[in-house]
Amino acid sequence: MAIRSSSSYKKRPTKRSIMPPHSPQFPLPPTSRRFFVSRRRISIMMIPLTLFSAAVFLFFMPFNGSGRLSDSFDLSHTVHGIEVVAEFPHDPNAFTQGLLYAGDDTLFESTGLYGQSSVRKVDLRTGKVEVIEKMGDKYFGEGLTLLGESLFQVAWLTTTGFTYELRNLTKVKPFKHHMKDGWGLTTDGKVLFGSDGTSTLYRMDPRTMKVTDKHVIKYNGLEVRYLNELEYINNEVWANVWQSDCIARISPKDGSLLGWILLPELRRGLLKSGHGGIDVLNGIAWDSDKKRIFVTGKLWPKLYHINLKPAAAKSERQIARQCLI
Repeated sequence: MAIRSSSSYKKRPTKRSIMPPHSPQFPLPPTSRRFFVSRRRISIMMIPLTLFSAAVFLFFMPFNGSGRLSDSFDLSHTVHGIEVVAEFPHDPNAFTQGLLYAGDDTLFESTGLYGQSSVRKVDLRTGKVEVIEKMGDKYFGEGLTLLGESLFQVAWLTTTGFTYELRNLTKVKPFKHHMKDGWGLTTDGKVLFGSDGTSTLYRMDPRTMKVTDKHVIKYNGLEVRYLNELEYINNEVWANVWQSDCIARISPKDGSLLGWILLPELRRGLLKSGHGGIDVLNGIAWDSDKKRIFVTGKLWPKLYHINLKPAAAKSERQIARQCLI
C-alpha cells in the first residue's frame, strides 16, 4: 500500500494560543489540578492498551498469501487475466500432470512420461521433493486428487488407476474407471470428477469408480476439447485445456461453461528468459483456507501463486481462437 506524503504545516500562534489556559496567571483550584493530572495519567496508560488492541486486530484479519483480504477472490467476471503474487521453484524435469495443495505449504504432484512417472510430495516454498513413489515403466502418470486420506491417480491410454496412502505414498491398490482414458482428476470431497482428453466432464462414485453423470462442455455451441488437469475451486471445476494457455471454469452441476482464465504471459515469460525446453501450461492447485491459486506447467522451472483480475475486453471469436483447440 502506498503511503501518501503530506507537507508539514507549522501552526501560527494566535492570541488564544499565546497564553496557555492553565498558566500561573490563571491557576487551577486544587481539585481541578488533581482531576487534570489523573485524566492525563489515564490517557497515557491507554496508549499501550490501544496499540496492543490494534496489533491483535491486524494479526487476526483474514489476509491471503499476498497480504490482501480474502474477499479479493472475485469470480464475477466471465473472462479473467492474472497477476503473479509470488514465484516458487519447481522441478524442471517434472512433466506435471496432476497437482494439489494439502495444507502446511505442501503440494502433491503426479508426473508423466514413460519410465519417469511418479507421485511426489513437494515443499511449496523450496520446490524440494520430500517423498516420491515411482510408477511402473509401462504407465504414464496423469491426474491426481486427494479424498480423505487417499490419493487417487489415473494414467494415460488406460482405464487403470492407483490409490496411494497419503502419509508415505505407499501404493495401496489399483482400480478400474469407466472413462475412455485417464487425463484429469479432482474431487469436491464426496465424488470424483474426471476428464479423458475429450470435451466430457465425468462424475464418478469413488467407491466403485462408476460414472454417475457426465456433461459435454461447450462454448457458444463449440465443444471445449482436450480437458486436462482438473481442480475443484469454490464450487466450480477448473480445467486446463491442453495445448492452450487457458483454464475453463465449469459448473459441476450441469456442465455449463462459467468463464475463462487467460494465462499466456506465464509461458511467454519463461520462453523469453531462456527456458526453451518447457512444455504446456498444466497443473492447478487450490489453498481453500487462504484462497490461494497455484499454477505451473510441464517441465516448468517455476510454480506461480496468482490472483485473478478482469481481463481486457475480448470478443467471443478471440476467446475461441485462443482457448479452443
